[in-house]
Amino acid sequence: MTAFLLILMYVSFELSYDKYHTNADQVYRLNVDIKSANDVLKFSSSSAPMGPAIKADFPEVLESARIFPYGMVVKVNNQLFQENRIYITEPSIFNVFTFPMIKGDPKTSLKDPYTVVLTETTARKYFGSADPMGKTLLLDGKTPVAVTGVVKDVPNNSQFKFDILYSVSSLEKQNPGRLEQWGDFDNFTFLLLSKEANAAQLQSKFPAFLKKHISESDRKGGEDYALYLKPLKDAYMDPRGGFEQGSMSNVYIFSIVALFILLIAAINFINLTTARATERAKEVGVRKVIGAARSQLTMQFLGESVILCLIAFVFAVLLVSLLLPMFNQLSGKIISENIFENGYVFASLFISLLIGIAAGAYPALALSGFKPVVVLKGRFNSSAKGALLRKGLVVFQFTISIILIVGTIIVYNQLNFMRNQPLGFEKNQMLKLDFGGDDGVIKSFEAIKNEFKEIPNVLAATVSHGIPGAGNANAHSEMENRQGAMQPLNINMYDVDYDFIPIYGMKVIAGRTFSKDFGTDSTKAIVINEATAKILGYASPNDAIGKKFSQWGRDGKIIGVVKDFHYRSLQQNVEPLNMRVNPSNVRLLTLKIASKDIPATIAAIENKWKVLIPNRPFNYSFVDENFNKQYSNEEHFGKLFMYFAVLAIFISCLGLLGLASYSTLQRTREIGIRKVLGASIPGIVNMLSKEFLQLVFIAALIAFPLAWYGMHTWLQDFAYKSSMAWWIFAIAGILAFMIAIVTVSFQAIRAALANPVKSLRSE
Repeated sequence: MTAFLLILMYVSFELSYDKYHTNADQVYRLNVDIKSANDVLKFSSSSAPMGPAIKADFPEVLESARIFPYGMVVKVNNQLFQENRIYITEPSIFNVFTFPMIKGDPKTSLKDPYTVVLTETTARKYFGSADPMGKTLLLDGKTPVAVTGVVKDVPNNSQFKFDILYSVSSLEKQNPGRLEQWGDFDNFTFLLLSKEANAAQLQSKFPAFLKKHISESDRKGGEDYALYLKPLKDAYMDPRGGFEQGSMSNVYIFSIVALFILLIAAINFINLTTARATERAKEVGVRKVIGAARSQLTMQFLGESVILCLIAFVFAVLLVSLLLPMFNQLSGKIISENIFENGYVFASLFISLLIGIAAGAYPALALSGFKPVVVLKGRFNSSAKGALLRKGLVVFQFTISIILIVGTIIVYNQLNFMRNQPLGFEKNQMLKLDFGGDDGVIKSFEAIKNEFKEIPNVLAATVSHGIPGAGNANAHSEMENRQGAMQPLNINMYDVDYDFIPIYGMKVIAGRTFSKDFGTDSTKAIVINEATAKILGYASPNDAIGKKFSQWGRDGKIIGVVKDFHYRSLQQNVEPLNMRVNPSNVRLLTLKIASKDIPATIAAIENKWKVLIPNRPFNYSFVDENFNKQYSNEEHFGKLFMYFAVLAIFISCLGLLGLASYSTLQRTREIGIRKVLGASIPGIVNMLSKEFLQLVFIAALIAFPLAWYGMHTWLQDFAYKSSMAWWIFAIAGILAFMIAIVTVSFQAIRAALANPVKSLRSE
């Protein structure tokens, strides 16, 4: 019941994301598909003008709110803070979402340029107990902004985990025309519809809307767009992603595991109660003789079952309270801080009553049905039907256990596969530092790179706008395909320097990489990956060399093709990508360091950083750790799944141990006679164990196809997955047999070693 309560809290938390907003049923996220001749890019983001234009054109849209996620350095009283949860947004965000304000006016707090709203925690971090209203912060070391409001901290079950809201009018002020670019899909748009509005009908009007607002020149030679509405309550589970992404398959799996655990425990109760029915047979007979009705006996036994479950419920509540902090840590998020919030206890109390009634119903009916004349003469025996039921329930238990063993092995096999799969680039001993695109650093990045390379154990340095596992731009491009036509592409892109490809160890399989020996490499050259060559129709990467491209104001030729490397999670296929030299658009510094004396090397890098880049805090991460963070949800899922699977298997063992104990007890005299007649201890153990092992074998035959289907479905979420090899099922079967043998043999050996004189004395 403790495990069930914890899983109930986890599942209800995952399904509650963003439902706390007052208008949650009326809010929709605008999703965009960008279609070209050969591919379709599916975005959960949209372009800046879309939201206001939709609101203006459709009266059923009451409000629109745009959110641009950003990371910036905040300077407060000469202290630097790297804040990665800043939302550039507009006052309408308070109309669309429920973010209660403690200080300030939601209608005006984000109206003017260079204004910010802080969360409670952020305000305390910057100003302590002082009133933050009207105080000034410095963003990225150059932009003073005023605090015009404070909101309550965002709940844990929200996608929108921000620390600072920054007025969108500031973005327009700093970059005039920025909010009118229909082709930049870098913000999230949310629409508040009227209560009478029909989302499907509104969505059907979007093609005409796009034709009206996006000209043929904006469509850029063959591109087309499609807009879709995603309900806010479903956005967290949307495979397109967004601010934060959940997994509905994980929710289903945990729900099934919770039910399995309860079923196994209930089966144990039914099995042991009915198996020990003979011990209460005379009690039932006496009660019936003195006038007890069957209904009264049924209620008595049901009452006992319910009372047992209620006692278990009390202990479960205490255990959950103790285990909750550990469970939050294992799940990687604050599921709950108090079991008594959100009605978990009342729901669990109701479930406990149901379990008591359901688990106690069959034993109550079986016990209350004994015939008093038979049982009082001492001739009561367990029925064949009862024995068959107990065997069937044991098979069911071990079917579940074997499914969970297979599932645990496959989950961990997939996680190890993703962690250890060759990624096609060098990730070890690579240190990533973010200088945030500071102009001073960009203008002198070559000199800064050389300064860092002078540090002992720093082997190489490169700058870029993105790295594998840490983001990339998406650029509309046209590239010459196999037919000689300029093919429109929506392609991922890295802005890099000349050293990026060799330092990251990417393999050039056709042409060459960038070189300072060629003056046009910084303005008229790109390097593409294999996936790009394939989508252009080239049978060989060499065929793409020298072909023309046009991209973001650059026209030139493809000079090289690199072997596909995984620049995103292995849950996704390697998509088309190109790299170009563009030192004016870099923000990340990567240092390749030696493996010896890493702490001293990092300390030396930090000292150099404080001298060269004093306006930005020193924050670093290793590229391999950064890449593996993409699998944090799967890591947490794997750990929780393993713990609950082990618990379910343990409960199955308890049930098997109880039945083995009872079976051995019933055959005590038989065992004594066999020993007197010369039976060996191994022979007796084999006799007692064989029946249960046969049941486990039947369970394995049932479990294997079910486990294969379930885990095959789970693996479909991964573009690159480990195989479900035969040895996984063999190991699961062997483990199940070993568990059963150890459990049953414990009782069998005790019975075989017993003195036959004692067991036969009463005969």
